[in-house]
Amino acid sequence: MKAIELIGDVDEQHHLHARVPEELPAGQVRVLLLVPEEDDAGPAWASGVSREWAEELSDPRQDIYTLEDGRPLDAPR
Repeated sequence: MKAIELIGDVDEQHHLHARVPEELPAGQVRVLLLVPEEDDAGPAWASGVSREWAEELSDPRQDIYTLEDGRPLDAPR
């Protein structure tokens, strides 16, 4: 059996859409799906942090730094 890697999309109706090479003959194929796993650094983590910290981040008392603080990255040392 020959393997060909394709990138596809699954829509809200759970239909897979993928473009195959033109030299692939018409007919039945076997499809193996590799679904990306979400780790702690994934979008759900970032979304959860922003949701949990939204109140604190919008508090003006947390604005303790200004643009005048620190030095530019390209400043001479």
